[in-house]
Amino acid sequence: MNFDAVVIGAGAAGLFCAGIAGQRGLKILLIDHAPKVAEKIRISGGGRCNFTNRDLDPSAPQKHFISDNAHFCRSALNRYTPQDFISLVQRHGIAFEEKHKGQLFASGSANDIIQMLLNECDAGGVTRWQPCKVGGVRAQASGGYEIDSDRGPVSTRAVVVATGGLSIPAIGASDFGYRLAEQFGLRRVATRPALVPLTFDGEAWKPYAHLAGLALPVLIETGSKKDRMAFMEDLLFTHRGLSGPAVLQISSYWKEGTPIRMNLAPDVRLDHALAAAKGSSRKTIANELGTLLPHRLADAWVQRASEWQRPINEASDKALAKLAEQLARWELIPSGSEGYRKAEVTAGGVDTRDLSSQTMESKQSGLYFIGEVVDVTGWLGGYNFQWAWASAHACAMALPS
Repeated sequence: MNFDAVVIGAGAAGLFCAGIAGQRGLKILLIDHAPKVAEKIRISGGGRCNFTNRDLDPSAPQKHFISDNAHFCRSALNRYTPQDFISLVQRHGIAFEEKHKGQLFASGSANDIIQMLLNECDAGGVTRWQPCKVGGVRAQASGGYEIDSDRGPVSTRAVVVATGGLSIPAIGASDFGYRLAEQFGLRRVATRPALVPLTFDGEAWKPYAHLAGLALPVLIETGSKKDRMAFMEDLLFTHRGLSGPAVLQISSYWKEGTPIRMNLAPDVRLDHALAAAKGSSRKTIANELGTLLPHRLADAWVQRASEWQRPINEASDKALAKLAEQLARWELIPSGSEGYRKAEVTAGGVDTRDLSSQTMESKQSGLYFIGEVVDVTGWLGGYNFQWAWASAHACAMALPS
């Protein structure tokens, strides 16, 4: 069978690219090895799909993305903006809402977004094969490619790789895209789990393991003065370590063996609050601290030193200052992360030095890479989906007709 382009991977980027290209009049084949399309969309945002973010600045999108080439993503994100995708969602009559910091979610279900993408593919007459595994991909001397698949050989003028990253292998993640890039001599930036919970040594974490389920807003940071990164988000204690938006965000910047630092009461001057309480209260330090922090955390924290296990009016100024300082700058070194099993995305990927920022075509003519497989990783909050839409759009518009 002959096609103008074959898109490998029916996730967010692959579905969107196939639909746009098909509606341009191209004969498109979309292949995925999984029986269901877009499983990452289905489970995202608690099942409601955080499909973009209003706060993305098209003039400086690199503020919300990580890449060895920070400015690579600008071209695609400038040409297909959050408002462009919002307009598509509105045309399909899908209700949505903003929940936090520009994050937009489908009001109903993530399935509404998936069905919209499938409808776009249908409108473009896209042929879909799933489940269908791809074997070899070979460049032809006369131009174009031949692809081996479970449903027989396919000839095509262009191949679009939209296979995602290594995150969440339980829903079908694989390294196919990276292997294909290497086959054609493209470079790869080392991959690692991103937007992932962090873990701590079992014995060291023992005093905090019982806090699992407790959440609170924090200021979290990592890095030195030169490369410091900080976020104000919610922290979640787990049995094995820390999670929640604060940790997921910082995990993309955290380097193994280095510390993270947290202010557990970023909206309060703890030194002032505790000093004031000392002059007016006879309650225990734990009880007074419990008015400023979750009670479970306050109770656990005062167990760290005997000088904090007494009425606040009997504590020394030095002891209270030390307590305030430690809570405002809790520093600890994670032993690792929950890995690709729980990572929302994969950082690293196909090196952007080998791709065109205008078209997403690689230095191997007719071979394109879009979405998560590329070395562009967004913040939590809809940014990675917007990269999927924007890179897919750039590619789909550039495919030769």
